Amino acid sequence: MLSHKLIRMIEEHWEAIASRVGNRIRNDPRLHHIRSLPDSELEDRAREIVRNLGHWISDTKDKQLVERYEWIGRHRFQESIPLHETVHALHLVKQGLFDFIREQGVGQTPMELYAEEELEHVVGNFFDELVYHMVHGYEGAVRKAAGLEIG
Repeated sequence: MLSHKLIRMIEEHWEAIASRVGNRIRNDPRLHHIRSLPDSELEDRAREIVRNLGHWISDTKDKQLVERYEWIGRHRFQESIPLHETVHALHLVKQGLFDFIREQGVGQTPMELYAEEELEHVVGNFFDELVYHMVHGYEGAVRKAAGLEIG
């Protein structure tokens, strides 16, 4: 449907979106620890999501996606970045996607509004999955560091 056009638009403009998200993360006062990461890493995370959005939202159980975000969760723990900052940074990526779509002037007709709403629903679910796997990896790293059994 029309939401596929919107996804394609997002993927085609990944550079601008990733750069904007990197700037938002860098300037967000609630992200004290995550801001210390190199600019390239911040933009790489956003780029990774935005460029692969169409593929990943069609298969949120993709083994590569699951493993990647569990690894990111473990890695953020090892970097001593608080979990709340890691989750908030993902929320900023999601918000950056939605802001981009709204700025394109999409949503003028009832069908376009429906496509935008459909996209927000699907992308929202996708980001919920990312958060789940990232938190799962982070908590696994916490348990391992504490010498507790990993489940």
